[in-house]
Amino acid sequence: MNILGIETSCDETGVAVYSSTEGLLAHRLYSQAELHAEYGGVVPELASRDHVRKLLPLIRTTLERAGVQGPDIRGIAYTAGPGLAGALLSGAAVARSLAWAWKVPAVEVHHMEGHLLAPMLEEHPPAFPFVALLVSGGHSMLVKVEGIGRYSLMGESLDDAAGEAFDKTAKMLGLGYPGGPAIAARAEQGDPARFQFPRPMTDRPGLDFSFSGLKTYALTTMQKESAGLNGAALERLKSDIARAFEDAVVDTLVIKCRRAVRESGVNTLVLAGGVAANQRLREKINQMMGAEEGQAYYPRLAFCTDNGAMIAYAGWQRLRAGESQGLAFQARPRWSLMDLQSPRLNC
Repeated sequence: MNILGIETSCDETGVAVYSSTEGLLAHRLYSQAELHAEYGGVVPELASRDHVRKLLPLIRTTLERAGVQGPDIRGIAYTAGPGLAGALLSGAAVARSLAWAWKVPAVEVHHMEGHLLAPMLEEHPPAFPFVALLVSGGHSMLVKVEGIGRYSLMGESLDDAAGEAFDKTAKMLGLGYPGGPAIAARAEQGDPARFQFPRPMTDRPGLDFSFSGLKTYALTTMQKESAGLNGAALERLKSDIARAFEDAVVDTLVIKCRRAVRESGVNTLVLAGGVAANQRLREKINQMMGAEEGQAYYPRLAFCTDNGAMIAYAGWQRLRAGESQGLAFQARPRWSLMDLQSPRLNC
């Protein structure tokens, strides 16, 4: 069974073909980062228009690389939410139209379920149950995963998600967009001893996150320390703030993950989402899970960002259980992961 996966939730157009017998056959991704960089963040209308321009050519190329044609596709999975309404509708409209033309079922996929299941695409996937840290531009949450569709929310961000905080802090420092890679690159040049930023909400019980205050702390530090600086001294300051900010976010995530693993009694941890590509986070998570006598799993770097492969895989799980949607389709800009139901699979 060949599944076509389509991802258009925000500023990346992702397409993939997944085979239920051979695994991932092909995937392609087009990033709009350069398009939005001059604005310092995603412009929803531009994102929607670019999905419309890129999606069909990307589908053709992906099918060619997979060595399949339209009649070989037996189901289509598309991201229905959460995300930007216009971007979601762009992908949903194409997916539903192709499903009608090819006379195959189409199934809507939750974007965060796609991220959560992305490590299943690897050669050595995690086994259920596990704790998942989902960290991206729009979400930071800890979830206990008993099986596909069997999710329990353990903690979430009360304001800015980790990825959003990276983006805003990078913009404030003038480091460019997207913020995560920009902050990480400058942090490599920073002095880890110069500033000590707070680790928000780690001095109290619970698994919720809050990164808005940390972002403000970085801004205040920049304003205070940059007076009279220019040239190399100002650039060093930016690097040192980037390092302090990254260390604070990473330490906060690691502390919360340790709590979640201990509270759940599950010693398997999955990291997914764009921030899961951060190398310092991976290193510290590995150290922490080693001390906890557990194991951490990650998707490959290409599947940390939004991509069609994770949507194709998640869609296959639901299509093979008999789920599908009719001709009518909708975008779900706000859609809780906890609203998903188990597809009644023996997983």
